[in-house]
Amino acid sequence: MLESRQLVPERMDDPALPAHDHDRALADLARLNSLARSAAILWPGVRAELQRAASQGRIATVLDVATGSGDIPVTLGRWARREGMQARWIGVDASAHALARAADRAGREGIELELHEADATRSLPVRADVVISSLFLHHLDQAHAVDALRAMSAAAQSTLLVSDLRRSAPGLALAWTASRVLSRSPVVHFDAVASVRGAFSVRELRGLAEAAGLHGATVRHAWPQRMLLRWSPGDGSRS
Repeated sequence: MLESRQLVPERMDDPALPAHDHDRALADLARLNSLARSAAILWPGVRAELQRAASQGRIATVLDVATGSGDIPVTLGRWARREGMQARWIGVDASAHALARAADRAGREGIELELHEADATRSLPVRADVVISSLFLHHLDQAHAVDALRAMSAAAQSTLLVSDLRRSAPGLALAWTASRVLSRSPVVHFDAVASVRGAFSVRELRGLAEAAGLHGATVRHAWPQRMLLRWSPGDGSRS
């Protein structure tokens, strides 16, 4: 493992990033997410919630925090549709530009995606059966990561699923190679490596969850060089 976390501002987070460069980076990151099966890490938990809601005669609500271009909820929406399951899909992001791209993506795929502009380190505008987040926490310093986990847990009525990079030497090598093979965007080249260096370890994520009050949360390794936090209200009382 890379021993110490090195958090530097990522270029995608720069509000002055030109729209063309932002769009290119969003598209290339969605491609990387697809090949890394980012949505697949979250799907078993989301699928279980959709099935549980259907057994109760209702439609589950799924909230994706820091949705970016919306590739995760759109992919999950396609998989749910393929299995004949319904859901209300919602995306939240602090970037209005990213949300516009998410609306475009959802429209092309025929997925109804409700979108809200909000800072997830403060509060979330809606609650949902299952709250998900992918590749968000590593953008934040420790205090804001705790704030984000606290906000997400407050919005999660049944389950919270948070997937992120795991800080490791193999992960760094993978990010460097994949970003250069699969993207020509300098923004992606820089951010892919910076993301791994700024990521938390499994042990650190468990500590953040405790600090945010997510008692009883589990954190496990996920392929490739990822980790998944899972928490439900009441987990602490059952531990």
